[in-house]
Amino acid sequence: MSVRLSVISQVEQVAKEQKKKLAPLSDDLVLLDSGLDSLCFAIIVARLEDALGIDPFSTAEDAGFPVTLGDLIRFYEEAGK
Repeated sequence: MSVRLSVISQVEQVAKEQKKKLAPLSDDLVLLDSGLDSLCFAIIVARLEDALGIDPFSTAEDAGFPVTLGDLIRFYEEAGK
């Protein structure tokens, strides 16, 4: 499964499990407007680390937090290189 599909899959799965109404997913979706809260993002990051074997938040130097879904996907794609 590609990084993009892994991220989207986890976002959808966590939203469903946490009973959150998820905004329509697009690369331009601002994460703060997604319908997910900080617990949801913590779960997503932990699961992506397990699934992809990377944690870009601990390895990135001077990287800002991703603002949009597209930023989040690229953040993981870049960390996997």
